[in-house]
Amino acid sequence: MDTTDAVPAQPIAPAGGSASVPAVTLAAIQAARTRLKGTALVTPMESSRWLNALTGTEVSLKCENLQRTGSFKIRGAYLRISNLSEAERARGVVAASAGNHAQGVALAAQLLGIKSTVFMPNGAPIPKEKATRGYGADVEFVGHTIDECLVAAREFEDRTGAVLIHPFDHVDIVAGQGTCGLEILEQRPNVRTVIVPTGGGGFLAGIATAIKAVRPEVTVVGVQAESAAAYPGSLSAGRPVRLSSMATMADGIAVGCPGDVPFAAVQRYVDEIRTVSEESLSTALLALLERAKVVVEPAGAAAVAGLMDDPAAFVGPVVVVLSGGNIDPLLLMRVIRHGMAAQGRYLAIRCLIPDRPGGLARLLNELSASDANVLDVVHERTSESLPLDQVEVVLQMEMRGQSHSEQVLAKLRASGYDPTVH
Repeated sequence: MDTTDAVPAQPIAPAGGSASVPAVTLAAIQAARTRLKGTALVTPMESSRWLNALTGTEVSLKCENLQRTGSFKIRGAYLRISNLSEAERARGVVAASAGNHAQGVALAAQLLGIKSTVFMPNGAPIPKEKATRGYGADVEFVGHTIDECLVAAREFEDRTGAVLIHPFDHVDIVAGQGTCGLEILEQRPNVRTVIVPTGGGGFLAGIATAIKAVRPEVTVVGVQAESAAAYPGSLSAGRPVRLSSMATMADGIAVGCPGDVPFAAVQRYVDEIRTVSEESLSTALLALLERAKVVVEPAGAAAVAGLMDDPAAFVGPVVVVLSGGNIDPLLLMRVIRHGMAAQGRYLAIRCLIPDRPGGLARLLNELSASDANVLDVVHERTSESLPLDQVEVVLQMEMRGQSHSEQVLAKLRASGYDPTVH
């Protein structure tokens, strides 16, 4: 990754008179931990030999993908809802989420005996929707982004009196998420760098607040999907700035504008924000599946993607947070294929061959001799651009890696073919 994508967070007060934004304290995070005992799990911290070898330092995975509901969100959601008055509880709660916050709110409300309604964007992963309904929430679909869902949730709040449980912009949410930071310090007391997937910033803000209060010398880094990264521009402007558009497979961190509460904490405590590509996200997800035997969603792999993009950039020991594991199996299949392609382990080519008996067999023999595993072959004979005596063939193949793909392409060219990577 080009390190110009790295944006240092500035330890300055929020602009525009927002110094009145309530701050989250270490005491609040410690109190949250007491409240969450028996509800939120103390998730495992696993050593990672393959990341140790890649970086040359000790790397550990904080497995919030193994938290209740499959992500860290239960921490903040339960704390926020448990602090409601009896009158507020009687009106119920409402939330906006692509799925992880939805499940956290739904489970927390169920545990506390409170009615919940959740607005989810159209196209939200089916497993997340089903799990949210399974925890007892009413689910309504609106728009295609979390921001559109938040508008609908606020309208519902105004209309019904239900209390909005914001996914990241509230002191209780940030304090609840901060309990993960306390666990990191206890599980890896010698940690020097902590890397956290980042969307609206509540998780990053909570972890950074906890860690910097106890160990200010520890470096805290947030990682965003580059096509849905609101923090770099916001930090440069000194205030939350809304993105004009977003497009990422990492729905869990696809947030168009930081919240005031987490933004203030990120400004003050976070050392750096980095961004990663869709290819890096899919490669990291595939590596976690293959090497760590861990299933995460694309958002949950963001911190690992940041580490893999620039493995020499971080002082160890390093803790990388896996924020969630709620991935739609259909998306998982696509991401695995995308990740394999990014690693050169999946290759699709177009190639012209003579339109006569034995033409295809000769090409397939060349590929067989190169140990390429052909998955699919498609013929095209009816295009205006094709010579009368030739046919275009599209082949999809499994490869051993990037160098193998390059060797196969070179061999085909040496044999008189002109393959085009498809």
